[in-house]
Amino acid sequence: MTTTASSKTRAALDEPRAGRLTVQYAPSDNKVVIENPPRFTFLPVIEEEAHYVLRLSRDPAFPADATLVFADLPLNVFTPDRVLEPGHWHWAYAVWDPTAKRPATGWSTVRDFTIVEGLPETPLPSRADRYRSVNRAHPRLWLSPDELAAFRVAVTDDADTCTWSTFFEKSVAPWLERGIIDEPPPYPNNTRTADIWRSTYIECQELIYAIRHLAIAGHVLADQAMLDRAKSFLLAIAAWDPDGTTSRAYTDEWAFRVTVALAWGYDWLFDELSEEERVTVRDVLVTRTKEVADHIINHANIHLFPYDSHAVRAVSAVLVPAAIALYDDAAEAADWLDYAIEFLFTVYSPWGDEDGGWAEGPHYWMTGMAYLIDAANLLKKYTGLDLYRRPFFQKTGDFPLYTKAPDTRRGTFGDDSTMGDLPCLKVGYNLRQYAGVTGNPAYQWYYDRLKAQDPGTEMAFYNYGWWDLNFDEMCYRHDYPIIEGAPPADGDRLHAFHGIGWAAIQHRMGDPDEHISFVFKSSPYGSISHSHGDQNAFCLSAFGEDLAIQSGHYVAFGSTMHRNWRRQTHSKNAILINGKGQYADRDKARAMQATGRLVEAVDRGDHVYIKGDATAAYRSLTPEVTGAMREVYFIHDSYFVIVDSIDAETPVTVDFLLHANHGFELGRDTFRYTGEKAGFYGKFLFSESGAPELSQHEGYGDVDPKEIEGLPVSTHLKAHFAAATRHRIATLIVPYPAASPRRVFSFLDDQGYDCDLYFTDAGENSFRVVVKKKARA
Repeated sequence: MTTTASSKTRAALDEPRAGRLTVQYAPSDNKVVIENPPRFTFLPVIEEEAHYVLRLSRDPAFPADATLVFADLPLNVFTPDRVLEPGHWHWAYAVWDPTAKRPATGWSTVRDFTIVEGLPETPLPSRADRYRSVNRAHPRLWLSPDELAAFRVAVTDDADTCTWSTFFEKSVAPWLERGIIDEPPPYPNNTRTADIWRSTYIECQELIYAIRHLAIAGHVLADQAMLDRAKSFLLAIAAWDPDGTTSRAYTDEWAFRVTVALAWGYDWLFDELSEEERVTVRDVLVTRTKEVADHIINHANIHLFPYDSHAVRAVSAVLVPAAIALYDDAAEAADWLDYAIEFLFTVYSPWGDEDGGWAEGPHYWMTGMAYLIDAANLLKKYTGLDLYRRPFFQKTGDFPLYTKAPDTRRGTFGDDSTMGDLPCLKVGYNLRQYAGVTGNPAYQWYYDRLKAQDPGTEMAFYNYGWWDLNFDEMCYRHDYPIIEGAPPADGDRLHAFHGIGWAAIQHRMGDPDEHISFVFKSSPYGSISHSHGDQNAFCLSAFGEDLAIQSGHYVAFGSTMHRNWRRQTHSKNAILINGKGQYADRDKARAMQATGRLVEAVDRGDHVYIKGDATAAYRSLTPEVTGAMREVYFIHDSYFVIVDSIDAETPVTVDFLLHANHGFELGRDTFRYTGEKAGFYGKFLFSESGAPELSQHEGYGDVDPKEIEGLPVSTHLKAHFAAATRHRIATLIVPYPAASPRRVFSFLDDQGYDCDLYFTDAGENSFRVVVKKKARA
């Protein structure tokens, strides 16, 4: 709604300072925005029912004849419905009085931003306009009635259309014989256990498969028996207690899946249900969706506190399909759908940056993006709204491509359910979706590689427990083109995701026999959510094998392995100061303060240089620390030199940690790891605090052994440096293929104020690294 600007002021506006866990006032600080129009966010007032008014002008005085005013906004997040002309803009907001139709408070601080020529144009139609062309008939999820009719003809003519025959054989036929799933009993003594959580999780996911796939197949094949079978499943779960074991309050992931199964069933079986059955299914679907929506909107408040991983995911996974299925049939559905759209088009993703990064890491990029893709596709087909036009979605495929290369297993950061397997197939399916959206051949290549090397994990929990890949394949082939894949160019070796503090070196990723992968992290997101205490840490894989790994196993969120080992700095290729790492426990505020910063990541031709600052992260547990820097040199596409600089107010010890799949050979100041396909050796070249004491340790410390029974156990190297107020440590690491070990020769010159480290290899390529020494009187 656009009205005439008003210069009247009312009561003072409550405009608190934004915190680390809240949305920010944006855009601001003369920011050059990346899309047109920009996305506006501000802190809401305490009254949850408040509406807002936002004004925009090229003139900071906001003259009435040169000001855009958007009134009666129900949320503190907003995307205008029009493109703005390039130039410098100013904006302010106030609380809106919908009765008097004027601002109820004074205007906020005036903030400004700049729009340059040629930005992607991504306006969002207003609530009044965005549903004008939607089809009120069923089905609405994936296919419209017209598309369903056309698809039925195509399948009749060719059973292999869009891989239909595979989908039917593997994802429909089993449900013709399987029994209807019973309502889950409670946990023993209502105490959650990982094994029951997981088995019930899969059963709830199977409800989606049974109802959705039987209903689709019944319609496509005009098979009444299949439709009746799908209806039997649907009515059975509609009888489950919405306040029972599958409520959101009891186990949210179970509730999400039951709600989604009901949504698909209500939509695709709408004409198969009697009016009484429709009311039954609709009422329970509304009840369950309302519980999820209330948590997202009124309890988690993700439009204010956007760092709740499950609540954010539920916007895409639950609100979008349920609200589309219920649109016009439930009074709340339009509001739920509007909230989901405005969150996805404005705030999403709180974990992302302008480079397409995802702070939770590539595994939870996979999970969050899988549901986002589902929601984006449903919204695009039902409403015409295209999320993919936003710059983040045009770039975000780069993040897994460059931080979780196809031939790596433990060579990246964050929680990861694959337990040391190759990258989950769904990462490839997500990348293929972005190949279809952007035309990027490297994304298609990634998908092709994962499919070719697939070890048969379709039925593994981290696949089957979350999605049916046969259904995904059919939908994609129906809706998007298959493009020809090509690996990233050999010269495309450094990718930095500055907003999340990740940098990745991928040397010759297209050739597994020559591939070197190095991933570095120093993140402003600290250890919140699925991130860990791993600022200034790195992972190294080379020549087809993981070398310096993220150790441990993600057996379950909140397990002793998760809390006491995998989230903690002592499981990383990082340093400890006075035996301590970085805060990585449950306090979200402290986790968000234990931050790092990617200071620099640059390709200088003969070497790549990366620098991270983890001072805040280490000060979270060791406040006497005044500086914690790590510099990385990747030299001549061959070897690494790592320089750690630690300063403190009082003497502190430093432990340099390095993790591998099994043990090292240790010398006085050297180490060597030998794997099946590759190995690496290293040497501590220089230390101001004296020579290190080297030791190695197998195992995971204070972890319940039952959690890791039958799982491989890794080894970590510890190089201990004596207490000092200043540490400068230079370390050489040289990876090599097992069949062709490599040597890099080095010497140092520390006659002056600096220590000059000189390197040369067998090809007589030389390089110098300068380590600043403490100035002498």
